[in-house]
Amino acid sequence: MTEQAALLHDAAPPEPRRRAVRDLLAWLRPWAFPAVLLVLYEGYARRAAALGSEALAPPSAALKALAGAALDGSLWRATGFTLGTAALGLLLGAALGIGLGIALGLSRRAARLSLLSIEALRPVPSVALIPLAMLMFGFGVRMELGIVAFATFWPMLILVQSAVQQVEPRLLEVSRVLGLTARERACKIVLPAIVPRLFVAFRLGVAVALVVAVTVEIAANPNGMGYAMMIAQQSFEPALMLGWLAWIGVVGFAVNAAMLRLQRAVARRMGAVP
Repeated sequence: MTEQAALLHDAAPPEPRRRAVRDLLAWLRPWAFPAVLLVLYEGYARRAAALGSEALAPPSAALKALAGAALDGSLWRATGFTLGTAALGLLLGAALGIGLGIALGLSRRAARLSLLSIEALRPVPSVALIPLAMLMFGFGVRMELGIVAFATFWPMLILVQSAVQQVEPRLLEVSRVLGLTARERACKIVLPAIVPRLFVAFRLGVAVALVVAVTVEIAANPNGMGYAMMIAQQSFEPALMLGWLAWIGVVGFAVNAAMLRLQRAVARRMGAVP
């Protein structure tokens, strides 16, 4: 009996191997549904192509077209332009939004006086500014920067103002007792207190910046990923168009994942995450 139990124990997989299998399955599980959708779409697109339709392209053809764009360098140039413009526009909008958000959060009087102006301008769609931006800046980077900055300014302003208004009042009272200036109060008291919410605002701003940048490129700016996708559509290259669409999704997913990792790292460093 003892020898049989020993044989069964030796035949059983070791615990580290079981844990590795569980971790692998846990990592693969979220990808199961997208994989099923891709397989179904692959079959549907191939069937449509067999019936003479040229409007759809299977994911395999899109991947091949995207690989060609990567090899000739157009993929990286367009991606770099879109990400660079979105980042610069986000930084400009965030700088203005954070500064004004802190000022309005600390001063209830200023918040009341600016409420009507903010509520009147905030609902204006950023894409509606494309004609005005074209008149002011012409085609190119400056036009896209201005529209991205406008789009990202409002969520940063609203979220930062709300975060500042929820800072512990005793901290602000201590800063007044210590005789800190408004600048010192903002840098030494307010900013460290709103860091977690500030990262939430940045994650929202990153998503808005990328969406608006691609939209502007589709509509008016002859550069970037949006313009490349539009050119593929106008050239009747559905595989390349679908490849660009998928690539834009991958880039957005990667940027959001990077921001989430950065947020967790900063929170862990500040002691908010074990």
